[in-house]
Amino acid sequence: MNAPVAGQPDAAVVLRNLGMRFGAREALRGIDARITPGRITGLVGPDAAGKTTLLRLMAGLMRPTSGSVRIFGMDAAALLAASPNSIGYMPQRFGLYEDLSVRANLELHARLRGVEGEERAAIFARLLAFTSLGPFTERLAGRLSGGMKQKLGIACALLGAPRLLLLDEPGVGVDPLSRRELWEMVGELSRNGMTIVWSTAYLDEAARCPEILMLDEGGLLFAGSPQVMADRARGRVFFLSPKPEERRRVLQEWTEREGVDDAVVQGSALRLVLREQAPPSLYRLLEADGGVAAQPRLEDAYMSALGGMLQTPSPFGGMDRTHEIDTEERIVASGLTKRFGTFTAAANISFQVRAGEIFGLLGPNGAGKSTTFRMLCGLSRPTSGQCSVAGVDLLRASSAARARLGYMAQKFSLYPELTVLQNIHVAADLYGVDRRRQAERIPELCAALGLRDAMRQRTEELPLGQKQRLALLCATLHEPPVLFLDEPTSGVDARTRRDFWKHILALTAAGTAVLVTTHFMEEAEYCDRLALINNGVVIRMGTPDALKEECARATGHPNPTLEEAFIACIEEQRNCGDAS
Repeated sequence: MNAPVAGQPDAAVVLRNLGMRFGAREALRGIDARITPGRITGLVGPDAAGKTTLLRLMAGLMRPTSGSVRIFGMDAAALLAASPNSIGYMPQRFGLYEDLSVRANLELHARLRGVEGEERAAIFARLLAFTSLGPFTERLAGRLSGGMKQKLGIACALLGAPRLLLLDEPGVGVDPLSRRELWEMVGELSRNGMTIVWSTAYLDEAARCPEILMLDEGGLLFAGSPQVMADRARGRVFFLSPKPEERRRVLQEWTEREGVDDAVVQGSALRLVLREQAPPSLYRLLEADGGVAAQPRLEDAYMSALGGMLQTPSPFGGMDRTHEIDTEERIVASGLTKRFGTFTAAANISFQVRAGEIFGLLGPNGAGKSTTFRMLCGLSRPTSGQCSVAGVDLLRASSAARARLGYMAQKFSLYPELTVLQNIHVAADLYGVDRRRQAERIPELCAALGLRDAMRQRTEELPLGQKQRLALLCATLHEPPVLFLDEPTSGVDARTRRDFWKHILALTAAGTAVLVTTHFMEEAEYCDRLALINNGVVIRMGTPDALKEECARATGHPNPTLEEAFIACIEEQRNCGDAS
């Protein structure tokens, strides 16, 4: 671990043989770790790894089953009794009151923390300036964008000036620009001496932290520098650059090869991670295909530490839906416009998505992409313009169009009190899947999506990753020619995300047209084309590589990432608006 900051103890948090059980389930076991004061420590791990449980123990909200948590030299509960405001905690789910304004939420939390009088006014002024929420104090919290909600959550956690700030996945559902602003805020707090624990399933976020604690199934996989962890994959990471028209086929081939821990799209290339004991023949095959050694990153080592990606074949492979619909253009948006009173949420949106194509809608929170998405799904009627799905006009025959599409909502929308199997049967009946086909297809899909052992479990008890798998199953059970995915992997870990995209690529190979929204730019690399929306209009459209090349020309950056291109486009539009 890094050296302590001068004048501070050598550990802000000490975990000794920490364990936590919930009945028969062991959420944490034998955790020994130290967290350096005045630093940002990333708490990393897949779904159900124990991240939230560990944060709640550090926040003093629960008592451990075994072992101890000591914060600044004291038991967590004793510290809170002596100094209630010494720990700030922001839960994973938005824990504020959506029907109260920004200021009312701050006032409520200030009273709970005993911050009153002139001190409260001074703290409010500092926090509103720090979070850039000053112009929005009277706006209802429920009407804030995702990034602004997270800023408000952090502001409320900072009331009382805590020494330790615990953030449970603050980057989930937040666009790249807002996420960058969150990191700048938290970085400033750290530079001023605050100790911060940032929980995340995103490895690019974890790589920014000076130190990480990596959990899996309640155990500690690694503690230390992200670079030290990344170096475990050194010599096993390669770039492969197949022709664009062959990229998906080559990706599938490498995904299914023994001795491969990871295979993902990265820009115009494929990024491959071989196992430690990969046979020499695999290295020779890579060399013959033009493979080039790459610098390892945290995500490469993480995938290896988890045992590599899931290599079971997708149940959607082998279908051929390309000739079932008369038109090649499966989704058509023409001049779509949506107004709410005098506010225009989307203006003159036009594009087409062909059979077998993945089309991505990108944009900051509140940009208009969700409004566009809802119009194309038939969930919101446009003020003007036309839209069709699988050759059926949504405005004239919406029920017929909806029968030809699958829809996976951003927020989990199945019935939490029903079992997994009951939810699947409800979806199958709604989509008109006959009982014989259900009997054939449901066991196959449940096995392939890792739900076979959870079929009798209540849906509300599932971890996030399994809930997302269930939602994907229900959206695709009727084998639709068009699939709408609204941030399908938000908050899930890298391994689950790989598995999702394996299934999505299998569907497109069978001819399904996919429209997807995402805030995760590495995920957007899988798209054939992208539309970047901001302030209700399309500001860029093209392939991921074309957007990056345009960014390179405009900024002089020799090799920008898609995230850098995204931010550059948004900032350019904002600057043009300011200039006008």
